Order: sequence, then structure tokens, then C-alpha cells
Amino acid sequence: MRQEGITAYIILVVAVGRERAILEELKRMEEVKDAKIVYGEYDIIARVETASMGELKSVVKRIRELEGVMRSITLIAST
Repeated sequence: MRQEGITAYIILVVAVGRERAILEELKRMEEVKDAKIVYGEYDIIARVETASMGELKSVVKRIRELEGVMRSITLIAST
């Protein structure tokens, strides 16, 4: 039985003025397939694809450690 990968959407609240810098850092991550600055309550949304939950956990940890990331929400997509 073939195991499918995991797709998650990570929503970020970042420090004022750090939006573009964090967006560029996200786009350099192999697992980040798309990322956009958004307006409203949140600042950035990123689509992440990983092979496992363990890998997703690692990616989320790396993102949360970026300078200027204040808060994150991870939404795991279902099929």
C-alpha cells in the first residue's frame, strides 16, 4: 500500500517589517511549495509538502525559529 505525503498550510503572524524577509526564507525551503503574503489577521501563508508527520514537525520547528515569526498555525489538509 502506497503512503501518500502530507500537505499542510502554515499561517504565520510575523513582526512588522519582516514579512518580505521571512517570505524569501520560506521560499528557499525545499518543502515549502508556495508562500504568499496575505492581509488581515495573518501575515503569511505557506503550503508545505512532506513525506511524513515527523518531517512536517521538523519543518514547522524550522519555520517557527525564523527571526520575526511570532506565531504559527498549522492546518493539515485531508484527502
